[in-house]
Amino acid sequence: MKKYIITIAVLMFTIVSAAYGQNESIYSFKVKDANGTEVSLEGYKGKVLLIVNTATRCGFTPQYTQLEEMYEKYSGKGFEILDFPCNQFGQQAPGTIQEIQEFCTLNYKVKFKQLCKIEVNGENAIPLYNYLKSKKGNADNPNIRWNFTKFLISKDGEVLQRFEPGDSMDKVDAAVAELLK
Repeated sequence: MKKYIITIAVLMFTIVSAAYGQNESIYSFKVKDANGTEVSLEGYKGKVLLIVNTATRCGFTPQYTQLEEMYEKYSGKGFEILDFPCNQFGQQAPGTIQEIQEFCTLNYKVKFKQLCKIEVNGENAIPLYNYLKSKKGNADNPNIRWNFTKFLISKDGEVLQRFEPGDSMDKVDAAVAELLK
């Protein structure tokens, strides 16, 4: 009898866990802002999002220019960029989040949301990035390969597209513009 009850309990837990996982969306995640304050992504419902892991000493760092141009062009139309500095690739995002923000403001005039430094791969990857990779990752290796990987999120929270760092920023801009129509 005890075995039967344990089996039922395990089965119920599995069913509830599966149901929760199916209902999980981008809006069920919380992240930390640059001050360490927890922020719910639910506050971004109805907006097109571009989520990007960045670095200040990377060959792709000049993409901050195009990201800021996109932000200025589309932010009034329901577009947000969520920037997560990441020091996981070649130690290319050294310093504190405040130093990173100062660098981005001075050199790229960045006005979009910069959040806390994170890891995107491995055991310390934040849950949001594990979710993003599960939705738009290579089946053989879903991991983020480098800084400036971008995820495009629809107004209803669907992870639509993943852009690799070397993808054309014009291609990213066109995809964002299409979603904002």
